[in-house]
Amino acid sequence: MNSTIRPHFPFSAIHGQPQLQLALLLAAIDPQIGGVLIEGPRGTAKSTSARALADLLPSGCFVNLPLGSSEEQLVGSLDIQAALQDGSVQFKPGLLARADGGVLYVDEVNLLADALVDLLLDVCASGVNRIERDGISHQHQARITLVGTMNQEEGELRPQLLDRFGLFVRLGQQIDTATRERIVRSRLQFDRDPLGFVEAQRDAQLRLSERLEQARARVARLEFGDALHRQVSALCYAAGVEGVRADLVLLRAACAHAAWQQRDEIGAADVEAVAELVLAHRRKNPPQAPQSPAQDNPGNGAADDLPSADGGSDWGEMPPQPVPTQSLAGARPLPLKKP
Repeated sequence: MNSTIRPHFPFSAIHGQPQLQLALLLAAIDPQIGGVLIEGPRGTAKSTSARALADLLPSGCFVNLPLGSSEEQLVGSLDIQAALQDGSVQFKPGLLARADGGVLYVDEVNLLADALVDLLLDVCASGVNRIERDGISHQHQARITLVGTMNQEEGELRPQLLDRFGLFVRLGQQIDTATRERIVRSRLQFDRDPLGFVEAQRDAQLRLSERLEQARARVARLEFGDALHRQVSALCYAAGVEGVRADLVLLRAACAHAAWQQRDEIGAADVEAVAELVLAHRRKNPPQAPQSPAQDNPGNGAADDLPSADGGSDWGEMPPQPVPTQSLAGARPLPLKKP
């Protein structure tokens, strides 16, 4: 490692954001899920987590999309003169080409022009970037893990675009004292000795990277059974979502979760583990009280076996049922139940 370059905070040492960590891993396993939208205030590890995820991928590529970018900077450009003179297609790569196989990060995506957000989501859903200029076309692979962040106080994303993000995570809930202490200790250790901290996490990072690569290979082999389709359709219908995009994303996310858990079949527990990530920003009806037949099964945790900074296995553990996230689309807060 080049000692002149400051390393990034490792993914294996992140604490206190299990839903965010899970969502990022799922989007990396299957980029066609449609990316992750993260809502939350500053200081909630949004950019740190996205950059750390890129280090787990084979390319290690992390591309930041500035808010002032043009469409040409994003998709690339074609040399029309060269095409007219000798018939050759000369393509100048844009940010999408640079991000292929890695992470494309858009901070404050709600402030980005709607046309660019739409284009980004189209490319992520298809995995291909197509450029057409004056009857000349070119296309290239763009298997991108899209991560967008927003702070609702700075403006909202149009519902039509919000729905097109595959997964949604809202941050900012109060962190318990023990977790706060672990976060602060890890950050201070990293800031004092970045190289030593990263070296101490090398084995944990390697295990995560290998497991992620195995999941990316496994996900294409998993089949969707009839019972799974019925479960997903029932959940999406109960949530009152529009269209069937939620159904497709929920099936893909459940498949990615099963692949991450190193299973050969997609089960009901995989759907339950990812349902709120898919439905939270699409739901029109208030969430029902969760009913899980698998609450006592530790093997159904949403992020089991992810190493912690101190070598334990509780770093990425998820509760059997994720806490329902309030829909952005005008949902009223749930009334508190009296004991």
